[in-house]
Amino acid sequence: MSVEREIEIIKRGAVDLVSEDELRRKIIKARSEKRPLRVKLGLDPTASDLHLGHTVVIQKLKQFQELGHTAIFLIGDFTGMIGDPTGRIETRPTLTKEELLANAETYKKQVFKILDPEKTEIRSNSEWFESMNAADMIRLCAKYTMARMMEREDFRNRYQNNLPISIHEFLYPLVQGYDSVALRADVELGGHDQIFNLLVGREIQKAYNQESQVVVTVPLLEGTDGVNKMSKSYGNYVGINESPDIMFGKLMSISDELMLKYYELLSDITVDELKELKEGIRKGTVHPMDAKINFAHEIVKRFHSQEATTKVEIDWKKAHRERGIPDERPRSSIPRPDKGTVWIPGLLKEYKIISSTSEGKRLIDEGAISFTSITTEPLIKLQEESLSVKNVKELTLKVGKKKFITFDFID
Repeated sequence: MSVEREIEIIKRGAVDLVSEDELRRKIIKARSEKRPLRVKLGLDPTASDLHLGHTVVIQKLKQFQELGHTAIFLIGDFTGMIGDPTGRIETRPTLTKEELLANAETYKKQVFKILDPEKTEIRSNSEWFESMNAADMIRLCAKYTMARMMEREDFRNRYQNNLPISIHEFLYPLVQGYDSVALRADVELGGHDQIFNLLVGREIQKAYNQESQVVVTVPLLEGTDGVNKMSKSYGNYVGINESPDIMFGKLMSISDELMLKYYELLSDITVDELKELKEGIRKGTVHPMDAKINFAHEIVKRFHSQEATTKVEIDWKKAHRERGIPDERPRSSIPRPDKGTVWIPGLLKEYKIISSTSEGKRLIDEGAISFTSITTEPLIKLQEESLSVKNVKELTLKVGKKKFITFDFID
């Protein structure tokens, strides 16, 4: 893979990249030295369960992993005792060491539903901070100034509004930055709201005579309401430990516009496939409902079994129809043909979607007929006027921009 192609993949869905030129140089240098980049993602285990909003940045780490780089998942069992002040208008309540360790164990189990455990380096920042003495911490604090710390918007706002700032909160960006020193990170990932902390890491590395890390941030994911960031407190979250039916139903409730953002940030489809999907929806050759079903299937399958995912998809479609929810597509159950193929013009004429088979031939020639399917094999292609349905369970044909029909094949 070319360096530019690799950078294109890394930039997918990213908000900040500091900086692209540095990343390019690091990739070229690492290739010449035949070594992977060390890519760090740190999460404080302040809660027991993760939701899809948390997994956006884990998905970015997975992309680096699939590009051949070392994924370092850092559990902030020490920083979690300080409490990240990002976005806070008051000091975050501190957790005990025991609470953090219990949550950390659940994090490990959950992240490996996304990351390859054989290719992931799991670390905890208590490894180095618990051996630090007071003199070491003073030397770390000497690497950064109060003036720079007060450039941080949330600190500045709290100060101007006479809201208290505890001294230990100033330590958070410094110790997060030192994590990058301890791990010799080439790249650090985080949410866009973490940009200040990540940039401090660049400065701390320089102060310890290391090359500054590249910073890549991802956006905060809106919840299912499409307005607020995904959060349990807003009730708009999709928990990765939720049951398959709850997950599937929540994902099917999102808007078409939000669905495309979820695809970009959470799906495993390639950059090129994502472009094709967006273009297909724009042109009307891909039905948004089909795209949403495929997305929900992919995400639920990631955290549950294929069998459970297929069942909830079938159950959702059945319930959707039984509730009388309007669907643009007529639906019919038909016997699977003996030869395993269907002649598209004849099929559409039989079900009165078109008036004649000659019209069907013309529409096929014009590229006005497309399809989506649920199949046990890789997606089939339309070969002239016939379509193989040997392994297809459900087939949706689209004619023009507004006519649809779905067939369920009976064996």
